[in-house]
Amino acid sequence: MPVKIRLARRGRKKQAMYDVVVADARAPRDGRFIEKIGTYNPNTDPASINLDDNKAFDWVMKGAQPTDTVRAMLSYRGVMMKKHLQVGVNKGAITQEEADKKLEEWLKDKESKIQGKVDKLAKDKADKKKAALDAEKKVSDARAEGLKKKAQEAEAALVAEIKEGGAEGDEDVAEDVAEVEEAQATETQTEAPVEEAPAEEAKEEPKAEAVEEAPAEEAKEEPKAEATEEAPAEEAKEEDKKEG
Repeated sequence: MPVKIRLARRGRKKQAMYDVVVADARAPRDGRFIEKIGTYNPNTDPASINLDDNKAFDWVMKGAQPTDTVRAMLSYRGVMMKKHLQVGVNKGAITQEEADKKLEEWLKDKESKIQGKVDKLAKDKADKKKAALDAEKKVSDARAEGLKKKAQEAEAALVAEIKEGGAEGDEDVAEDVAEVEEAQATETQTEAPVEEAPAEEAKEEPKAEAVEEAPAEEAKEEPKAEATEEAPAEEAKEEDKKEG
């Protein structure tokens, strides 16, 4: 039966990950498989490839056909290079020692390229972060400088206003003090008669009592009036005596 080395999808939506499997070519993509030989995660940079190189090489040598994506992965890991050298060994074109030596050199060269790419990506990321920080710092410095300039202008304007209105301010203060003193003097003058008024009323009270006592004196004089009224009665008695 025809055998393929292909990817079987798994993972979340928009976060796909894949298993590298050996399966029957007639089986569905995510269906039954013969053997799992690795994983592939395209969400990282560079992509993460975890592959059992020996198993992949054995299946390739047995005639399993990789899909285009898996072929690129196998080339990246040196499996296809190893197959090419092994075919040369089988045909007698080169010895096994020479094939192993060439494969080792190729793997070292490939590893240095991969490491160079990783370092370049890390450097680019650090440079972008530094540039962003520098731009942010520049904006912050410009904003701080603008605020400082505005504060200096406001301070200068305030000093100029104080210098221009210094004399007027002194006159205003003197006028305010004079008004306060005048108001205090007026309050003192207004309060003095109010405090003396009760004393004067106290002095006048005896006069009122004298007026009230006048009727009592009139009452004492009333008996005199009665005496005056009794006098005609005595005169009448004397006239009766004379007539008798």
